[in-house]
Amino acid sequence: MISRSLGPEFGGAVGLCFYLGTTFAGSMYILGAIEILLLYIVPKAAVFHGDGGAMLNNMRLYGSICLLLMSLLVFVGVKYVNKLASVFLACVIISIISIYVGALVSAFKEPHFPVCMLGNRTINGHYVADHHCEKIISELHREEVERPEGNFSLGFENSTVEPASPPTREPAAENQTTDLWGHFCQSRDLNATCDEYFTNNQFSQIQGIPGLASGIITENLWSSYLTKGAVVEKSSLSSVQASHPASIQLPYVFVDITTSFTLLVGIFFPSVTGIMAGSNRSGDLKDAQRSIPIGTIFAILTTSIVYLSSVVLFGACIDGVVLRDKFGDSVGGELVVGTLAWPTPWVIVIGSFFSTCGAGLQSLTGAPRLLQAIAKDNIIPFLRVFGHSKPNGEPTWALLLTALIAELGILIASLDMVAPILTMFFLMCYLFVNLACALQTLLRTPNWRPRFSYYHWTLSFLGMTICLALMFISSWYYAIVAMVIAGMIYKYIEYHGAEKEWGDGIRGLSLSAARYALLRLEEGPPHTKNWRPQLLVLLKLDEDAHVKSPQLLTFASQLKAGKGLTIVGTVVSGNFLQSFGESLAAEQTLRHLMEKERVKGFCQCIVAQKPREGISHMIQSSGLGGMKPNTVVMGWPQAWRQSEDPQSWKTFINTVRVTTAAHLALLVPKNISLFPTNSEPCTEGYIDVWWIVHDGGMLMLLPFLLRQHKVWRKCGMRIFTVAQMEDNSIQMKKDLATFLYHLRIEAEVEVVEMHDSDISAYTYERTLMMEQRSQMLRQMRLSKSDRERERVRWSFDDAQLVKDRNSMLRLTSIGSDDDDDTDVAERLGSGGSSEHNRRVQMTWTKDKAAQYRATHSGCSTPEGFRDMLSIRPDHSNVRRMHTAVKLNEVIVNKSHDARLVLLNMPGPPRNTEGDENYMEFLEVLTEGLERVLLVRGGGSEVITIYS
Repeated sequence: MISRSLGPEFGGAVGLCFYLGTTFAGSMYILGAIEILLLYIVPKAAVFHGDGGAMLNNMRLYGSICLLLMSLLVFVGVKYVNKLASVFLACVIISIISIYVGALVSAFKEPHFPVCMLGNRTINGHYVADHHCEKIISELHREEVERPEGNFSLGFENSTVEPASPPTREPAAENQTTDLWGHFCQSRDLNATCDEYFTNNQFSQIQGIPGLASGIITENLWSSYLTKGAVVEKSSLSSVQASHPASIQLPYVFVDITTSFTLLVGIFFPSVTGIMAGSNRSGDLKDAQRSIPIGTIFAILTTSIVYLSSVVLFGACIDGVVLRDKFGDSVGGELVVGTLAWPTPWVIVIGSFFSTCGAGLQSLTGAPRLLQAIAKDNIIPFLRVFGHSKPNGEPTWALLLTALIAELGILIASLDMVAPILTMFFLMCYLFVNLACALQTLLRTPNWRPRFSYYHWTLSFLGMTICLALMFISSWYYAIVAMVIAGMIYKYIEYHGAEKEWGDGIRGLSLSAARYALLRLEEGPPHTKNWRPQLLVLLKLDEDAHVKSPQLLTFASQLKAGKGLTIVGTVVSGNFLQSFGESLAAEQTLRHLMEKERVKGFCQCIVAQKPREGISHMIQSSGLGGMKPNTVVMGWPQAWRQSEDPQSWKTFINTVRVTTAAHLALLVPKNISLFPTNSEPCTEGYIDVWWIVHDGGMLMLLPFLLRQHKVWRKCGMRIFTVAQMEDNSIQMKKDLATFLYHLRIEAEVEVVEMHDSDISAYTYERTLMMEQRSQMLRQMRLSKSDRERERVRWSFDDAQLVKDRNSMLRLTSIGSDDDDDTDVAERLGSGGSSEHNRRVQMTWTKDKAAQYRATHSGCSTPEGFRDMLSIRPDHSNVRRMHTAVKLNEVIVNKSHDARLVLLNMPGPPRNTEGDENYMEFLEVLTEGLERVLLVRGGGSEVITIYS
């Protein structure tokens, strides 16, 4: 019930606790039965004799034997337990009726139940059992004389007025003290030193069960909790208190434990847990939906009436000192409630014995079925073996484990120690049952349709609160232990349990909380203090649906450390209707990779005709409400000059433009294959930040986040900034150090001065090569119709022409910016275009092909190459290349040994004609660096000095 309402984690944790509580309840009932057996039925059956420890050993021995017999009975078959249940129920009913009848009879004739008192202190009945109170009092009063002080001399016979004077009567043998004198004095002599309280107070007898009409209830109405070692006293009797506390050597009745309301709640509560016995065996019920509510409600009503009325009757019939005499020492170990019952105490003794045996059998029957149900849910892996059963459905292995755990409770042997353990487990179960009902009602779950209409969620909430309060009221340390056990089981199920989805209330609560949080985020943009990189990681899949650069996700996990939003996305080329299966496979691949890298986040796969469009759509549509990515992570197009995919670097630049337009930050790790994995922490080194352009603090924040991860934790941080000739380098360094101090970021600061210098021949040569390459690309760019004719021309046997063409493509290694490549390829590769191809082939001759080549392919002629070689580089490009080369020289000089270098990433040109030059500039800027992270801010501040 809890699993389906609150989820498998809560259900498994609370279910196991409830199972342990039910199992220990079996131990408690068996110990109760053995106590009744050894104290009231067959006292001579005790094997061990001596102090209280001997009684515990007897309970351990006989309890183990009783547990074995009960386990065998349950193993044989639950049908025999059901047959015995009727007998046990009859015994319980007869015992309860006899108590009520005895209470009514006591109103007319009180039972003969004397209790010996010294002053107002209760005397241990074991010492006076041979004489009884009447005989001792008659002996004391037969020849008692009053002292001048007005007190009576107690404990000796035939005494004179002055106890210390010589006896006045002969023979001396008659002047002997009583047995009681020997217990309170140092010797049997008349002049022996006696207990002060004994000599100053009178020995008397009271009626232990004065009856229903005695009015004793007025004295018992109020609480009177005693501390351990105190003497059980009757407050209404007058006495002269001694100057020293009572000694345990004297025959008083002492309190064995310190009592309080909370302690008594913990001990008494397991008595009412039998109301769930029917629910525990719901599998054996014909109509569980009807039987469990009716049976449970009637069990609660019946139990409440019996317990409350019994408390009132006991308080109205029995004296308070007898009620507080836990072991019946003042009455010679007799069963008080048995004396009250009618017609004989044996009705209660036999009824109590069989009722505890029956309750123990019910626990041993219900607990294995609870464990079997949990095991069959398959949410706790190590419990699967206990889901097996005999052919008739009896849980054999679960019964064996239950018997072993119950034996642990029997070895404890003390009911006062076992009972609070049960209380915690049962209260925790009832707490979560109430929570389940309240939660389902508050969430208004469509499938929550209770048949019981007289119900309100506040009732369940009140019950949950009372259960939680009682756990800490009865025993706060036991409550903490029970919660720790349940928490450990919860975490085990969460991390290692089998995946189960039952549409539980916790999922519904999470959905409601997420909806509320998303609506709150819509109220305004996040403050700079709350900014953290919410990542959209763009991964590329190969033809076999494998991730090309999984290290990107590793880097993302190091940057995030599991916090914040992470969306891992990819684009599948094609039509959605036809590529839906590929999309699901791609999502599964990403999900497995995320599990491997332990990245908490979401997968997103978009099917689009062109990767550029898919990435653009993903950047626009990722996230929900205020939970949208603010940072894009994408890989650098390695070997973009010689790439087999000519569109890869075009897609890269287009993504840079889209992220800039969307005001998103961009992270581009270069040489990602050389970045450390999560299992290769850096033991030393630096993370170098080259702060050239202010980007909202991204370059400052990213190293701080990386160093939170174990891989980068031991790396230092260095910040470099570039100063021109007119800048004050010393002041810049001071200002930057002050800024970092306010940011609470520890880093070394260095200002690098860059002087104006002449343009080197190397710079001129690199610029010339870049522009020649761009010129070749422009000359090789063909229109749509030209490409169709060119591909048709390839169908003829012109090997040399094809060779020249392919050589030129390899030379340029630049992909066309024409977006219609895919469309042309699709039409030429489709069956419907074969007729068109044949018609073109019949009219397109080899001569025409040569003529077309001479006309349109100017770069393939010697004159075309001479024109390209005569290109003079553009001055602005030379200056840009000069800046990139000089900056690269400085960076390599300072950061050649750095573990990671962070650089500002310049934006792409507005004119797409300069895209090739842009890639070349970035290549020159990062040349010679092992690991580089290009960073482009999103246009907003991401770090603040205010906490």
